[in-house]
Amino acid sequence: MEVAIMAIIFGSIFGVFYLFISSRNKERLALIEKGADASIFNIGKRAGSSWKVIIINLAFLLMGIGLGVFIATLLDSYTNLESDAVYPALIFFMAGVGLFIGYTQTKKAIDA
Repeated sequence: MEVAIMAIIFGSIFGVFYLFISSRNKERLALIEKGADASIFNIGKRAGSSWKVIIINLAFLLMGIGLGVFIATLLDSYTNLESDAVYPALIFFMAGVGLFIGYTQTKKAIDA
């Protein structure tokens, strides 16, 4: 039974990627046959900017998680709040804040 489940999962993943790649290839071939310029496939791609986006977002995410753990530790130590609720709530909240700040900083970096 477990083998069948794993086969279905991997088969589904393979099928999605196969359909994505094959349909993208067919679309590009159809555009080229109609005489469209091949430069349209590179619209929106900037050389070397994708690693900057990943680094900025990852940095702010990790800083948010760290700040969430720190604030949760302070609240757990100095208040009567239940620690089972404080830690996950602040970690997820601050991780979300970190991702939002990372998004805004990424937009500034790309637009500049």
